[in-house]
Order: sequence, then structure tokens, then C-alpha cells
Amino acid sequence: MKMDKVLYLVHRIPYPPNKGDKIRSFNILRALSKKYKVYLASFIDDSEDYQYQDTVKEYCEETYFERMSPKYSKVRSVLGLIRFTPLTLDYYRSRAMQKWVNDIHKKNHISRVLVFSSSMAQYVESESFKDTRRIIDFVDIDSDKWRQYAASKKWPISWVYDREARYLQHYEKKITQAFDYSLFVSEQEARHYKEIHDFSDDKVGFFNNGVDTDYFSNNVSVDSPYQRNEKVLVFAGAMDYWANIDAVCWFVKEVFPLLKNNHLDISFYIVGTNPSEKVKSLESIDGVYVTGRVEDIRAYVLNAFCSVAPLRIARGIQNKVLEAMSMAKYVIASAEAIEGIELCEGCECAVVNEVHDYVSAVEHLLDKHENVTAGNSRRCMIEHYGWDASLSKLLGVLN
Repeated sequence: MKMDKVLYLVHRIPYPPNKGDKIRSFNILRALSKKYKVYLASFIDDSEDYQYQDTVKEYCEETYFERMSPKYSKVRSVLGLIRFTPLTLDYYRSRAMQKWVNDIHKKNHISRVLVFSSSMAQYVESESFKDTRRIIDFVDIDSDKWRQYAASKKWPISWVYDREARYLQHYEKKITQAFDYSLFVSEQEARHYKEIHDFSDDKVGFFNNGVDTDYFSNNVSVDSPYQRNEKVLVFAGAMDYWANIDAVCWFVKEVFPLLKNNHLDISFYIVGTNPSEKVKSLESIDGVYVTGRVEDIRAYVLNAFCSVAPLRIARGIQNKVLEAMSMAKYVIASAEAIEGIELCEGCECAVVNEVHDYVSAVEHLLDKHENVTAGNSRRCMIEHYGWDASLSKLLGVLN
């Protein structure tokens, strides 16, 4: 059977699926490979990920990977100040990648392009792509994320972030006008974007993030990494991501001491790759542990007392919340962390924002003297957040 072709541009190699964006981009790749011959181009910005090139190639007809130095890219992105363009575009700008994209598009007569994140749209902006069906998965509204960052920083960083928010918002609108369709990670995110730019439904849509409910299950057998009598609160996520750093630092400073005063056996584990120096320093506080990269994150979530997601800056759907709920784990999360997730009736999830509400929610669980199994949450994930159902929307738009 002859398969159609699709050019798939991703800002970061879509494997391993251990971060929010890579979970989404990998599941997209897997779905595309069943329907299309996939021509994929992406950057590799983590030396740990070089080993996964062959794994990604198994899903593709042809691939192009370019190694990126985050330090060099940050310096190069300053050119955006001179060009009056978003710094994000210069961060991901590459003549070599542009040449590969142009050549592969012309050589193979590719009629469909899927772009993952606004930073990669620059590679298919030229006139030679005007007759190609172009779809972009913005995932989140990045411009709004930069605006949130700006509000939490001091000058001059706040000025740089605010500038990026304004320039990126203008660029997002330009891309949506030029491309055939724009997608986001949730209905709320798509609705917010349409309100900002006054776009109609025939240009903007969404498909939810999903979760592998077979892998993230409460029935898997994993050894506990904790001491026998520990009451563990766990936060799981990439710990070089600023929103996650801000969340755990705030929680350790404001919430955890109040809990530790009344419950000496309580611990807080911060689990995830590449913890920043600021995160590592939290281990100086009694009862706080920073693991770094772990072999199986499920062992830490499944054997914890509950999962917490105290995000104060967030956009879209949080995979860490979906995964914990899929493992039937009670979740205590901020409204920002829950935004975009449609909670079914009876889901075992406390949505809180104030310090005393976090404390009350944890102590309410402690009063039960046993781990709460969140069966309703797991059923909700199985029924509404499977990847097949979500990705069917994307495949429909591509066609």
C-alpha cells in the first residue's frame, strides 16, 4: 500500500518520552508512522539523548538530527534584539537544517507538514511551501508563558521576557494566518488563543494530551525506593524547567515546614532529570530529597503517599498530573496545574492554591492513616485521556 508523506519538524528529539513536550511529540510520531512516510528533523540539546537517534529512525523514512549547544544558542538568540524578532527563533535558527528541509521537501514532493512548537515554523515560511498543507501544533501559548515569567522577575530580565511575549505573540498570529490549521493542548488553551487573536474555529483547534494507562498503572510491580515508615509527598517533572523549579522552591519554603512541624515522618521527594543548582540546594532542608534522573519514575509516584503539583506558572495540560491519576494516586494540585484537565465526578484530586489549603489537604489524607487509592481518577484517565482518541483529531486535520 502506497503511503502519503509528511514532513515533521520538532524542536527537540521526540525520545525518550520523559518530558511533557517529548511525551506529546513522540506519541504524535508513533501515530504518524502508522499512516505516513515520515521525514523528521529535530535538534538534540541533551547529550543523554544522542543514543536515541536510531530508536527514532525506526519510525521514519528519513531523519535529520542537529546537535545544539544551549549555551551557544542563548548567545545567538541575542541577535533577535537587533533583528526585532522573537529571541526564540534565533535560538532555533540553523542554515543546515533549513537546507535539509528545503531539499527533502523538493526531492520527495511532500504535500503535508506538521510543525511542533512555534520555534520550528520558521523552516516552512517561504513561498516554496505555500501550496503545502501546513499544520502547527503550538501545544501551549508560549507568548503567554513568557508574559507570566516577566511578571515574576525583576528588571532587566522582566523587560527581556516581556519583549519576548510581545514579539512572540505577533509571530504566533502571523503563523496562524499563513498556515492551514493551528492546534493546542486543550480546549481551554485553544479558546484563550482565539480570544487573544480573534480567530475562528476553522483555523484553530485542539487535541488533548493523553496518557499510556497500561504503563502508568497501579497494577505494575515496582520496588519502593522509600524507607518503610516514610510518608512521602512526591513531585515528578523535568527539574531544569523554570515553572517546575519555581513550584518546588515555593512548596519547600512555604508549605513543607508547616507539615514537618506536625509530622516528623513526612518527606518531600523531588524526582526528575537535570535538577538545577537551586533545586539541589533544597536538600539541605530536613526531609527534602532531590533524586535527579531515575530509572523508573513510576516507583516513586506509586509508593508515595500522594502526588503534589504546586505549579504557579503553567499552560496547557500537565502530564505529571495525568500520570499520577492514571496510577490511581491522590493528587493535590494548584488550579494552574489542573487547567485543561476535565476532572470526572468523584476524581480523587484536591485543587488548592493557598498555603493553608495545601496543609489542610495533606493532613486530611494523613488522618485516614492509609494511602488513598484514587480509583475514580484512574477510570477517568482510561475513559477520556487515551492517546488513540486524542490523536485521531490530529490525523483528521492532516487529511
